[in-house]
Amino acid sequence: MTASLPDDTAIAASGGRIPDNIMHFARTLRAAGLPVGPGTVLEAIRAVSALGMSSRTDFYWALHAVFVNRRDQRDLFDQAFHIFWRNPKILERMMALMLPQMDMESDPNMGETLAPRIAEALAQGSEKRSKPREEEELEFDAAMTWSQQEVLRTKDFEKMTNDEVALARAAIRRLRLPIMEVPTRRFRPNPTGARADMRATLRAALRSGGDTIPLKYKQRQMRRPPLIVLCDISGSMERYSRMLLHFLHAITNDRDRVHTFLFGTRLNNVTRYLRYKDIDVALAKIAEGVEDWSGGTRIGHCLRDFNQNWSRRVLGQGAVVLLITDGLDRDAGVGLTAEVDRLHRSCRRLVWTNPLLRYDGFEPKSLGIRAILPHVDDFRPVHNLESLVQLADILSEPASRRHPGVSKWLETAA
Repeated sequence: MTASLPDDTAIAASGGRIPDNIMHFARTLRAAGLPVGPGTVLEAIRAVSALGMSSRTDFYWALHAVFVNRRDQRDLFDQAFHIFWRNPKILERMMALMLPQMDMESDPNMGETLAPRIAEALAQGSEKRSKPREEEELEFDAAMTWSQQEVLRTKDFEKMTNDEVALARAAIRRLRLPIMEVPTRRFRPNPTGARADMRATLRAALRSGGDTIPLKYKQRQMRRPPLIVLCDISGSMERYSRMLLHFLHAITNDRDRVHTFLFGTRLNNVTRYLRYKDIDVALAKIAEGVEDWSGGTRIGHCLRDFNQNWSRRVLGQGAVVLLITDGLDRDAGVGLTAEVDRLHRSCRRLVWTNPLLRYDGFEPKSLGIRAILPHVDDFRPVHNLESLVQLADILSEPASRRHPGVSKWLETAA
């Protein structure tokens, strides 16, 4: 159903508040994650002025053409538009210089399909408008108190409340992986390089007719190695794997050549889903494509599938492998030793993260842990934000074949 909107004359007579409405709508989109800046807002205002406002459909598509740049942004824009401009008396309110009011409780069915990012953005906008401009300044002594961020960094994912989980996910989305570069076999021209480029030197001599021979230099190219992630999504890893998906999404969108596989009873390649810029869309796609959430674990079977079908495709050019699992195998480690050994020989570095390491009394007694431990280069915990920050630092360090901590755990297992 289309509703007629005020024309340009009505806009001018109203005092120019419709551009203000478009500006507030752009702020909502930006809070939801869309790349909207001041230049985009000006383009949207010019588009609406050029197209006119004869119908609601024209108004919708004028804003859509400016604010939406990728396919995965369409659903967010569509929900935000219909929530922000959905009031049945929007025409009278716009002509009366009033912003559209967003009453989330008036439509109980809207919360079932509303994207979390849109709901959060709209809630933030309503809080800002309802907040008084002048607030009383409170002073208090913060001595002998803990910072909320410090407590959140060290708190176990399994013990977090829903509000703390939301804060942790926001912190993970801001996490970036430092760039680690390794030398390749290729060279590139560099006037200050340490090695002479004989081919470039001869070509330059031919161009000058042989009268002069300008010496050219080259430098070895540097490139980031591929990162392969194998993440356990069994029942014992459910809370941690869901938080780690936010970490993997941040890494995938921060650097190239990142391949992610989820495994429980079977192996699932979710790399293409994590490449979506919108984390909500990425998680929805993963939920549709992966069927063995919170089930059993067959680590040896899944690693054999990876070694046979995927290793030659993704383990080239000195790849680094990140294995995320607690090592609790339903098959009691049958065939696991040979598959982990093959995986270790095929990569530059194999890093194993295990949430069970958060316990002080942890001992490698499980058959799965005993089978994996001799073939890894690093063994680290992953259970809170601080461990994820340390993991990001570890992945950015130069490759070392064996961390001293692994030898300690091997002695304990023996």
